[in-house]
Amino acid sequence: MTPEGKVKDKVKKVLQELNAYYVMPQTGGYGNSGVPDFIVCYRGRMIGIECKAGDGRATALQLHHLSEIRRCGGKAMIVNETNVDTLKKELQND
Repeated sequence: MTPEGKVKDKVKKVLQELNAYYVMPQTGGYGNSGVPDFIVCYRGRMIGIECKAGDGRATALQLHHLSEIRRCGGKAMIVNETNVDTLKKELQND
């Protein structure tokens, strides 16, 4: 499993523990490129989560999508190994 895959697995576990609704859109040719790895609905709020590993940085297109989610009143975040352990607390405190 890739390092990013490990981050995604941890995010899935947190979302399942919170009983949040989520989907992981597949963008390979049929969807919109740059869409976050997770589209989540939790406590009536839309959340976009982009997962990265190591020094991975979001692309300009990914940052654009996250910005659009925020512009529309949703929450958007980038999660990696350094902050995945605080994800549950961050979602619950929002």
